[in-house]
Amino acid sequence: MTTSGTFVDLAAERVGGIAMAANDEFFAPKENLLKAGRGIFREDEHTEHGKWMDGWETRRSRKPGHDWCLIKLGIPGVIRAVTIDTNHFRGNHPEACSLEACEARGDADDASLGALKSWKEVLPVSPLEGHAERRFGVISTERATHVRLHIYPDGGVARLRVWGEARPDWDDLMASGEAVDLVAVGHGGRFLACSDRFFSDPSHLIMPGRSHGMKDGWETRRRRGPGHDWAVLALGRRGFVDRMVVDTGQFKGNYPDSCSIEGCDHHDATDEEVASVEDWFEVVPRTALSADREHSLAVPGVARPMTHVRLNIFPDGGVSRFRVFGRTAGEGS
Repeated sequence: MTTSGTFVDLAAERVGGIAMAANDEFFAPKENLLKAGRGIFREDEHTEHGKWMDGWETRRSRKPGHDWCLIKLGIPGVIRAVTIDTNHFRGNHPEACSLEACEARGDADDASLGALKSWKEVLPVSPLEGHAERRFGVISTERATHVRLHIYPDGGVARLRVWGEARPDWDDLMASGEAVDLVAVGHGGRFLACSDRFFSDPSHLIMPGRSHGMKDGWETRRRRGPGHDWAVLALGRRGFVDRMVVDTGQFKGNYPDSCSIEGCDHHDATDEEVASVEDWFEVVPRTALSADREHSLAVPGVARPMTHVRLNIFPDGGVSRFRVFGRTAGEGS
């Protein structure tokens, strides 16, 4: 899972997170830390180093010290919580862990990052258990681009989740003068509410790239009564919209018949308040959709800024991705 409540996993592989370096990965590679899911267990699978494990596992320490792993966040942001999952590590899990964070250039290598003096502890040394998922709250106000996971003294961790709020560099994003996807998860876009999420999570709508399957999209149950389904999303920054993309990729016999899109401008409203506002205005009129296709929808003559969008699908079905291309509005953003 890449989202949790209003937070996104800033380190997830699917949003560009990279395990850059580790002092040891003898039994299992560091890259597994950032993969989706909680990790699996294969009873009879072995490598040349021993039992195959779906996580990061170091050898048994025979000298003072502890092990660590350096990670570049896929989405720079403010960290609010951390999940350390030792799923399937029983008797070979670390006794404890801690986490540091820093802000650095995107092209910084592991050597220069290791030498930085700006690392700050965001999670103090905290106890772990075997075959268990532990979530720790983090109190931080600073933007982070990299984290360093410490485990004491050694052992295996299946997954690391770094939950937080995206803090993109908007000056850099808008420097080219080209339209930017204002609702992308990497640009601070967030899913807020929907009418139905029976088959899959609407937060997939704003993930990078195209869908890998129907579960990697938003699909509602078959509607047997009147009405239609909808999803409300917050833009990463208040803006003027030029074009939208509704992608039904992977949905063939279960795509919506049509869609419409509305916007509203409520930069001071809470998430709960936005879900119930009534002053939505039409951005894209009801438009027919096709199976397994990206639909580029022009936004003609809408000169009003917006902070939120509502995607309406008629009557139900699946949409894999949703893009909102535009430029920031400045005031109130």
